Amino acid sequence: MELKNVVAVSKEGVQIKDMPGLRDIMDGLVYQAVFSEDDKRSALLVLIKEIAKAAGTVPSSIQSLYEAMGRSYPGFTVPAINIRGLAYDSVKAVFRKALEMNVGALIFEIARSEIGYTKQRPLEYAAVVLAAAVKEGYQGPVFIQGDHFQLVRKHYLSDPKAETDYIKGLTKEAIEAEFYNIDIDSSTLVDLEKETIKEQQRPNFEKTAEIATYIREIQPGGVEISIGGEIGEIGKKNSTPDELKAYLDGFKETFKSGKGLSKLSVQTGTSHGGVVMPDGTLAKVKIDFETLRILSDLARKDYGLSGCVQHGASTLPEEAFHMFPETGTSEVHLATGFQNIIYDSNVLPAEFREEVYNFIKQEHAKERKEGQTEEQFMYSTRKKGFGPLKKKWWDLPSSVKEPIMKELEAKFGLLFEKLKVTNTTDIVKKNVKPVVIKKEVDYSLLGL
Repeated sequence: MELKNVVAVSKEGVQIKDMPGLRDIMDGLVYQAVFSEDDKRSALLVLIKEIAKAAGTVPSSIQSLYEAMGRSYPGFTVPAINIRGLAYDSVKAVFRKALEMNVGALIFEIARSEIGYTKQRPLEYAAVVLAAAVKEGYQGPVFIQGDHFQLVRKHYLSDPKAETDYIKGLTKEAIEAEFYNIDIDSSTLVDLEKETIKEQQRPNFEKTAEIATYIREIQPGGVEISIGGEIGEIGKKNSTPDELKAYLDGFKETFKSGKGLSKLSVQTGTSHGGVVMPDGTLAKVKIDFETLRILSDLARKDYGLSGCVQHGASTLPEEAFHMFPETGTSEVHLATGFQNIIYDSNVLPAEFREEVYNFIKQEHAKERKEGQTEEQFMYSTRKKGFGPLKKKWWDLPSSVKEPIMKELEAKFGLLFEKLKVTNTTDIVKKNVKPVVIKKEVDYSLLGL
């Protein structure tokens, strides 16, 4: 079926003529959009987003839900899911499980670093997420987030303006792609050589305020972007109440451009991807849940935030996840665990896995750290096998992808249950009113 038979376009925008037909062609349409090398690519990606909005699937800000959580914590923790590989299939799996379990409170996100090594610019990522939603029949607000829009310390110290401008440029690109949730991470700039905690946090809260002001200046009319801050760099020492207060008080004094932060990322003992032992197994990580409880309670009661955010949690043991809602954690970021399911699946062809690993060994040999075993090096680096070989991943046969997606669905279902986001569609609908922002696209390039 041709695209023009299922959608119509006019000056008013996109209209869907045949929804079942549209879903039938969506797999091919998103594939064409992602892998097209001509001028049609951007037009197709924008068209997919416009189709989604016409279908009632709207990129949205989670701000108003988080404001409600700040007033009265509802007892669930929002999963923020980073999709690195097999993106379209993986997001479809998320939506299938979300529909089955009536989940509305969930976020799809991608970090600054992931945008690079997975070769998914914001426009592509947003289009893929929304295409998957349309394919599976998911309607309502969809929360897409820029995760860890981080100022790299060494780059910043070398040229503060260039690094700041890079983050502003990335933020602008993301907002234009309809990422209406942005996490600013300037925790890398904390200066522990200063005498007081506030002075240590000053570079952090001042830079966060600068970028948050920029976000408020460029956000589209009718949309209040949700902005997150961070005080504890992942893998470093645990955050403290004094650090939280110094950062949030300093931010409040510095930021004068409307609504401030909706949440705050803290450090409680995790590291991104987990800690890998010499034999390739993961060390057991202990999260300081009492720190999460104290800091989340403080963030809500004294500052009106939704609570605190936990990073680097996807490789935790399953029995740990129920603690996040019990400690009032408002959001938890999940990535590597899903990647592990894909790479370690018994149905992934051994020869394909070896092809990816050989590519990594050749292209990223300089990243091997002294003393690393082969298993440690591969575990820490294999995330970089998704982007350059993206088409080969997408081209894997359904006989391989479908069983992997079943494994992922089971994991998503477990997390939704443990984080208590089942049956959250109504609370999201009550608090979040999607705003449709129409984007211009040259439909003549697409023969429409």
